[in-house]
Amino acid sequence: MQKSAILVLLLWWISGTLGESCEGKCGQPSGSCSCRPTCASLDDCCPDYRQFCVEFSPQSGSILGGTDFVLLHATFNQSSRILCKFVDNIRTKGYVDSNQRAHCVSPLLYQSGWIPVQVSSNYGITFNRAGSWLAVHTGKLDSKFKAVLVNSTKWQYYGTPGVGGALQVTWNTSLVQAKRVNIELWGYREIGKPYSEQWRAEWRYLYSLATDSANKGSYTFVPQPSAKFSSWELGALRISSSANPNGLVNVEAAWTEDHALAWHLDWKFRNDSGAWALDKCLAWDLLENDLPNFLDEIIDCPCTLAQARADTGRFHTDYGCDMEKGSVCTYHPGSIHCVRAVQASPTYRAGQQCCYDSSGAQVLTADSIGGSTPDRAHDWGSPPYRDPPRVPGQSHWVYDVLSFYYCCLWSDNCHYYFKHRPSSDCRRYRPPASAVVFGDPHFITFDGVRYSFNGKGEYTLLTSPGKRLTIQGRTEPVNGKLNTVASKAQLSSVVMREATSDIIEVRLVAGDYNLQVLQNQKRLLFNEQSWMDLDGVFVFSPSGANVTVMFPSGAGVEVRLRGPAVTATVLLPEEFHNSTRGLLGNFNGVAGDDLLPAHGGLAAGANNAEEVFNFGASWAVSNTSALFTYDSKYLLDTFYNSPRHDPDFIPAFSVPENPNDPLYNIASDICSGDDSHFCRYDILVGRSSDLGKATKASFGGHISLVEDLKPVISCGWLAPPTNGKKEGTTYLQGATVRLLCHDGFTLQGPAQRTCQADGTWSAGGDTVCVPNSPTSNNTAVIAGSVVGVLLGVALITTGLVLWTKKRSRRSTGMNVNL
Repeated sequence: MQKSAILVLLLWWISGTLGESCEGKCGQPSGSCSCRPTCASLDDCCPDYRQFCVEFSPQSGSILGGTDFVLLHATFNQSSRILCKFVDNIRTKGYVDSNQRAHCVSPLLYQSGWIPVQVSSNYGITFNRAGSWLAVHTGKLDSKFKAVLVNSTKWQYYGTPGVGGALQVTWNTSLVQAKRVNIELWGYREIGKPYSEQWRAEWRYLYSLATDSANKGSYTFVPQPSAKFSSWELGALRISSSANPNGLVNVEAAWTEDHALAWHLDWKFRNDSGAWALDKCLAWDLLENDLPNFLDEIIDCPCTLAQARADTGRFHTDYGCDMEKGSVCTYHPGSIHCVRAVQASPTYRAGQQCCYDSSGAQVLTADSIGGSTPDRAHDWGSPPYRDPPRVPGQSHWVYDVLSFYYCCLWSDNCHYYFKHRPSSDCRRYRPPASAVVFGDPHFITFDGVRYSFNGKGEYTLLTSPGKRLTIQGRTEPVNGKLNTVASKAQLSSVVMREATSDIIEVRLVAGDYNLQVLQNQKRLLFNEQSWMDLDGVFVFSPSGANVTVMFPSGAGVEVRLRGPAVTATVLLPEEFHNSTRGLLGNFNGVAGDDLLPAHGGLAAGANNAEEVFNFGASWAVSNTSALFTYDSKYLLDTFYNSPRHDPDFIPAFSVPENPNDPLYNIASDICSGDDSHFCRYDILVGRSSDLGKATKASFGGHISLVEDLKPVISCGWLAPPTNGKKEGTTYLQGATVRLLCHDGFTLQGPAQRTCQADGTWSAGGDTVCVPNSPTSNNTAVIAGSVVGVLLGVALITTGLVLWTKKRSRRSTGMNVNL
C-alpha cells in the first residue's frame, strides 16, 4: 500500500511539473490531458484525475444529513486531517480509515439535489478535491437510508382519543457505526415574517429520549408530554453515537422522516385534543387571511386519472398516495391515486395536488375530506431552496400539513381548512400534445403525421427557440453494423436541454440492455434514488428501462426501452403551440406543414419515402449545436469526426413482400391494424420479430397515450341546494347530478342537472329547497285525522261481524276447537 501511495505522489509531482494536473480543474481540459468526466472512457485523463475529481459512496442521503460516505479511488495517509466543505461553507469533520480511504459526513441541509463538495486533507488550509453529493427529500429517500417510525400513524395521532401506549423506532445499525447511541428529538420551525427577507428555516435540537443506549437497531418508549418544548409541533428523531455531545450538528446519524409531534405535545392536548386542535385551527385561519392568495397562479388539475398519469411532463405521482404501491392515501381517504404538479408556481412557489377515486374522477374537497388540495408551499421545494417557502418537505409541513391535522385529523373542523385550500377543478386544464419516435425509426408528429426516416446520424428531433428547448436524437446501425442488402438503423440516444439547464442524455449502451443517463457528460446512477433534482431539470428513473425528464416549461420526455429498441415520447403543453420544428413536426394542429426541411422549402409528403429521407437529412445537427457526449473512439469516429448524416447509409424505402421469406408469415401473424406497415418493415427489413413486436407495442402505447390525453369538458363543481343534498360527484360532460331536499322541504326547480358539451350545466333555472308551507302541514294533519277515524270505524264494524258469526256457531252446536 505504501508503494502505491509513493507512486501516486510521484505522478502528482510529474503532472504538476508539466502543468497537467486536475487540481482545481475538474470538468475542464488540462493541456494535453483531461479532467472531464469522459476522460476515463477516452483514456486521456491527467494522472491525478482520480485523486482530485472524487466520487463518493454512497452518493446520496437525507437532506437532514448524517450519512457517512467514503471518497472512492483517492488514497490518504493516517496523518491526513479530513474536512469536507459543502454549500454556504458548511463544514463537516472526516477521518481516514485503516484502508487509507477518507470519509466525511453529510451535513444538515435545507435543499435537495446535487451539492458541490470540496475536500481538504489538511483541515481546511486548502480544499483541492471536488465532487458532488446528492441530498434527497425525506419522503423520497429510500427506506434503507433512514430510521423508521413503526406504525407512523400512531405516532402522529398519539394523545387523541383511544391512541396511546408504547412507540417504537427502528433503524439499520450500519447507519450509525457505534456501540452506544443517543436518541434525540429535533424540531423544525420557520421564523420571521412570511414572504419577507427575514423569513428563515430552523432545525434545532430539543431534548434526548435516551442517552448511551445500546445500538440494537430498535428503541421502544412510552412518551411523556413536553412542557418546555411543546410549541415545537414538527420534527424528527435522530439516532447518533453516544460519543458525541447531545445535539452536536453534522455527525453520523440515522434520521426518521419529519412528522407531526403529537406524541410529545403538552397535557392540554392529551386532556382534550379536539379543543386544543380547534384553537390551533382558528389561529391558522386568521394567519391565512393575512397571507397572499396563491390559488390563482397554480396549474389546474387534470380532469381524469388517465390524464393525470399521462401528463408526465407536468405531474408526477405523489409518493404518499400511489396506486402502484397500495394507495395508502393517509391524507386523502377515498382516493386511490394522487399526483403533484412538478413545478412550483412562479411567484409564491406554491404546489398543486390532484387526487382521484376508483372511477378515475377527480375528488374535490367540496365533496370529500379526501379531495385534491393546493399547497402554499410545494412539498418538493423549489430552487434555489434553503429559505421558506422553498425548503423541501418542511415548508409544506408548516403551512399545509400541520393545519390539516389541526382542522381535519385532530378535530372535526375541516371547513376552515378547505376555505383556504379548496380543490382546483379542471376547467382551465389543457392536456399536452404528444409525439413519438420508435422502431427503425418511425415517427408520429404532434399533429399526427406518421412516417419513417431511416437515416444514420444525429438529428434535431425538436427545436423551439422561443422556449429555448432542444431535443436531439442519434440513430445508428443495428448492432453497429451495416446491412448491404437493406441498411437499418434505430434510435440509440436522446439528448436534451432547456435554456441553461443541465444537459441530459439518455442512451442505450451496446450489450448493456439498460438505459444510461448522463448529466453534463457525467453518468448518473439511479441505484440509490429514483428521483434527482438537477439544475433546471428533474429526472425520474425507477428502472434501467424507464427514464422521464421534466423541464420547467412543462415539457416532458419519456425514454423507454422496449425489447431491443428505444422509444422516445415528447409531451408539450399548449404554450409550445406553433413554436416547434424538427423531425417531430410543427405543433400547430396542421398536418401539412410538419415535414418542413431545416433550411426552408416545401414540406415533404409523408408517403414519399425519398422526399421524407431528404427532409430528415436536412435536420442533421452540426458540431457546434450537438449536445451529445462523445466518450468513446467509436462515437468520435462515427459521429463527431464524420458527417452528422451519413450519405452512404441508404435504407430500404419499401417493405419487401416475398411470400417465400421465412419471416413473411411471422410478420403477418404479428402485424395487424394501423401499425402493420411499421411493424412489417421492422420484421422484414430489420430482420427481427422482436423488433417488430417492440414496434407494435410502442405504436399501441402511443395511441393509448393520445386517447388518455384527449381534452375533457368540465362544467365545474355543482353545489347541492341549501337544505338539500346531491347524488353524484362527477362533473364532466355527460355526467348527471341528482338534487334532493331534506325532510320538511320541497324541491323547486330541476331535480337533476347534466353537464353539457359547452361546459355549462343543463338549463332549467336554479334548484332550491323551500320549507313546507303551514297550509300543507294543516292539510296533512286533517287528512291524517280522517284516515284515523275511517280506520277506527272499520275495526269496530269488523269486530261486530265476527261476534255475530261466533254466536251463530254456538247456537248450532258447532265445535270451534276442531
